[in-house]
Amino acid sequence: MSVKDDVLKTLSESENPLKTGEIAQIAGIDQKEVDKAIKALKEEGKIISPKRCYYSVNK
Repeated sequence: MSVKDDVLKTLSESENPLKTGEIAQIAGIDQKEVDKAIKALKEEGKIISPKRCYYSVNK
């Protein structure tokens, strides 16, 4: 499973938007890797940022 998949899975299982640090801690991934995955996922339109520095799945 790729880092992007792990980030998407973590966000989809969360009821609330998460910060990158929270995603990294829950998924057990380095925060720099999470930042890269978030940037890519935002460009693909798979996640959104409902408020600054928080992310959730684009439903």
